[in-house]
Amino acid sequence: MFVDLQQDWAAGVAAGLATDGIARFDRISSRAQLVTLGASLGRIIPHRDSDGDGITTLENRGSIAQRMGFEGFGAGALSPHTDRSGVTEPPALLMVVCGRRAASGGECIAIDGRSVYADLMLNEPEAAQAFSQPRTALFGGAAGYLGSVFEQAKGGRIRVRYRRDALVKFSPDVTRWLPVLDETVERHTLRFMLDPGQGYVMHNHRWLHGRTAFTGDRAMHRLSLDPHPEFAIPSGFDVSSIAAVPR
Repeated sequence: MFVDLQQDWAAGVAAGLATDGIARFDRISSRAQLVTLGASLGRIIPHRDSDGDGITTLENRGSIAQRMGFEGFGAGALSPHTDRSGVTEPPALLMVVCGRRAASGGECIAIDGRSVYADLMLNEPEAAQAFSQPRTALFGGAAGYLGSVFEQAKGGRIRVRYRRDALVKFSPDVTRWLPVLDETVERHTLRFMLDPGQGYVMHNHRWLHGRTAFTGDRAMHRLSLDPHPEFAIPSGFDVSSIAAVPR
């Protein structure tokens, strides 16, 4: 869903999130406008790397990207993940706006966890069940969160928690299914470019995100949010509405 911010603002974004878990927009001309939109949609959640207004600017900062958990500050590819998987309650929404486009590369990557789950249920149901078992994945290191890729949420919904780097450890029961999961994630991967002022909001409990490697002075501005209750944006996705996904 693509939202015209001049007409819809937060209500239009919220409608897209409630149905599709993602909404795209454009015409963001300043940092202050991004903060205004974010605050109208939800409560801004500070991040370890954010500035005082809650915005984290993801750009190439050289050697810092070699530290574990700081890969977003380099120019390399970022594998698909959900944000802050190592905490009990990750922020629900992720808002990203392009500040500067890369000279080459730097495509945004997005994967609908609902499509991944539906694909697994159709083609590899044993894998889907394995990745839904509690306490089968430790996210964020030894002091992180012990849970699962697919978690039960309110109202019988499913929400996603995902990363595939050194900061996750899987139990032997699910490790054998990781190649299947990786292939399924790749099959449902979307890639798109953003120009300055363009952006997206996605539900962090449903969609995975990442980027391709790039050259040049790419910069993305990110906000983490929990939506205002009046927008009634549900977490995750409705299992009962899943249709068969052909392989």
